[in-house]
Amino acid sequence: MPLKAIDIHTHFSTKEGTLSTMKYAKGVAAYYSKREVKTEELLQFSKSDEEMAQDFINAGVKGIPVAWDAESNTGEPAMSNDYVASMVERFPDAFIGSFGSVDPWKGKWAVMEAERCIKELGMMGIKFQGAAQAFYPNDHRFYPLWEKCVELGVPIQLHTGTTGLGAGMPGGGGIKLKYTRPIPYIDDVAADFPDLKIICLHPSYPWQDEAIAMAIHKPNIFFDLSGWAPKYFPAVLKKEIKSRLKDRVMFGSDYPILPHEKLFAGYEAEGYPPEIMEKVYYKNAIRILNLDISVDEFN
Repeated sequence: MPLKAIDIHTHFSTKEGTLSTMKYAKGVAAYYSKREVKTEELLQFSKSDEEMAQDFINAGVKGIPVAWDAESNTGEPAMSNDYVASMVERFPDAFIGSFGSVDPWKGKWAVMEAERCIKELGMMGIKFQGAAQAFYPNDHRFYPLWEKCVELGVPIQLHTGTTGLGAGMPGGGGIKLKYTRPIPYIDDVAADFPDLKIICLHPSYPWQDEAIAMAIHKPNIFFDLSGWAPKYFPAVLKKEIKSRLKDRVMFGSDYPILPHEKLFAGYEAEGYPPEIMEKVYYKNAIRILNLDISVDEFN
């Protein structure tokens, strides 16, 4: 099947993915079903590695899966970076690279693990989720992580705005949104580490204007558009995708939250010009992430 897009932000529909956020998955399921949901119920919906890979092949998408480690704050087990890297190795028709994850509260080990992800596992960068990991990116205690990523010459992904993690649970499952505000927390890092590529994940609701201002001001800031159906993008973001951010935004799904087919239909309904969608779907990712794939493979 001809390729349509590069998905720079995908999670896991497998057992390993479910187990790494089980507490929150159970909370959300209980919220919507109005009853206690057992672990076994959720695990029965998990896909095999092969089935997950086939989802991407069927959609004509090259995925970039991300690992997960928020153990210090959530108490949930980390997803092995080795497992995530192996998915790319085992299913090259489905995946083109991966982002590792380290828990910033694990100190020197986190820095060492970040280096192992790149040098030994062949991952392309490191992903962080400030709300789940409960840390401010501009806290100087975590600057050794950014220094290491600059040294390694790899980008980082930083979650921005609200999150579905803990949504509907009492107290949001203890998840605090303050950690994912763009200014000052990410803006400070972008200023202090101008050689560090920072990919801000998701439309940054409710701080979209801050995120856009930050990106326009700092050339090392980029965006993915994952986790939201295109019709729900804030008006200011829809405008900037076609203008000042047209070379800075990349397609992401937040799979398995949103199926690729639904997202493609949503973008088509919004009426973006073809030349803009080529950038969003694959051209920007190839350039920004230095991916070893030709634009000629996409239709």
